[in-house]
Amino acid sequence: MSPEKVREIFLQVGALRTGHFLLSSGRHSNEYWEKFWVLQYPEHVQTLCAEIARRFRHNTVDVVLGPTTGGILLAYEVARQLHTRALYAEKEQGIRCLRRGLVLPPNTHTLIVDDVMTTGGATRECIELAQRHQANIVGVAVLVDRSGGTINLGYRLEALLTVESPSYAPDECPLCRQGLPIEEPGTSRLR
Repeated sequence: MSPEKVREIFLQVGALRTGHFLLSSGRHSNEYWEKFWVLQYPEHVQTLCAEIARRFRHNTVDVVLGPTTGGILLAYEVARQLHTRALYAEKEQGIRCLRRGLVLPPNTHTLIVDDVMTTGGATRECIELAQRHQANIVGVAVLVDRSGGTINLGYRLEALLTVESPSYAPDECPLCRQGLPIEEPGTSRLR
C-alpha cells in the first residue's frame, strides 16, 4: 500500500484537521491527524493493518502490543491477520503496563503498533514495557509518523505514511502568540 493511499484514507473520512491543537505529547500544532475518524471504519482498519502485517509477515511475531486507546484496535487487527496474540499497554500510575493478568514472557517476539506518532512517547513506553519483560522486539509500526522520519526508536520502524507536520513547544507556539484558541482533540474543549 502506497503512502498516497494511506493519506487518501485519512482525507476521505476528514481525519486531517487544521486549527490550533494540543497534542497528547504536550506540543501544539496547526494540524491534527484524528485517527479515530479512520478507526471507526472496520474496512479501513483492516486495510491499514493488512499493510502492517504484510511488512512483518516474514518475521517471527508471537505477540502484537499496542498502547491504549487506538493502538488496541490496531494490535488486535494486526495480530488477527498474523494469526497470533494481541496485548494492550494500559497506564497504571502513569506507567504503561500489562493489566488484567496478561503476561509477556521473556524472549517473546513482539511487534509494537500505534496510530499517530509525533514524539514517539507512547511507542517508547511500549518499548520500555517490552524491555522490562525481556521480550525480543521485532519492530514498530505506526499509521502516521508526523515527525518526518526524524525519530529513532532503536528498532525497525515501519510508518505507513510519513509527514512533516509542524509541532511546537507551548512557549514557542506561533498560534498561541496569535491568540488563537487551542483545542484538545478527543474532547470538545477549547482552552
